[in-house]
Amino acid sequence: MVTNRSSVDPTARPGRPKVGPRAAERRGYAVPIDQYDRPGRGGPDDRAPRGGVAVAERRRGRWRRRLGTTLDLIRANPTGRIALKIFISVLGAIIVTVGIALIPLPGPGWLLVIAGLGVWAVEFHWARRLLNFTRRHVQRWTRWATSQSLPVRLVLGSVGLVFVAVVLWLSLKYSLGIDLLARLLHYLATH
Repeated sequence: MVTNRSSVDPTARPGRPKVGPRAAERRGYAVPIDQYDRPGRGGPDDRAPRGGVAVAERRRGRWRRRLGTTLDLIRANPTGRIALKIFISVLGAIIVTVGIALIPLPGPGWLLVIAGLGVWAVEFHWARRLLNFTRRHVQRWTRWATSQSLPVRLVLGSVGLVFVAVVLWLSLKYSLGIDLLARLLHYLATH
């Protein structure tokens, strides 16, 4: 039978202990106290009420809890903690590097950079703060842009399309040596 940690340790915070640290303790590993009290790990006060929650949100919450439990179990072992940090560092660096390489091209460059930041945010506090900062400002920009009148939104969209076209033209011209503007002007002049 598993007992509640708060009933065993009077200094522990109330609430259900995480499964990963409990399993690690049963196997004989020393589990740091902060493994029990990590913020945002789905504790009793982090859970949303179940009434009226969509099925997809429940499944996503269940998946996040399982992932959190697995990560806590890995972090409970000192070797696992170091291996996880290295794995997260390398994976995030690969995703961010590919995203930065794709920024000049039309496509998911910024999306991959933000996804790589999300991977780093699993293990690094600075990445979590930067991701929250980015999310806050993107949401603020989106709210501002959608609250504008239709002509202002059309101007914003046109400026965005012109910017993407210029970046595409410059990246093709200087990275691949293809000057689309010169080819288009030559085609118009000869036909």
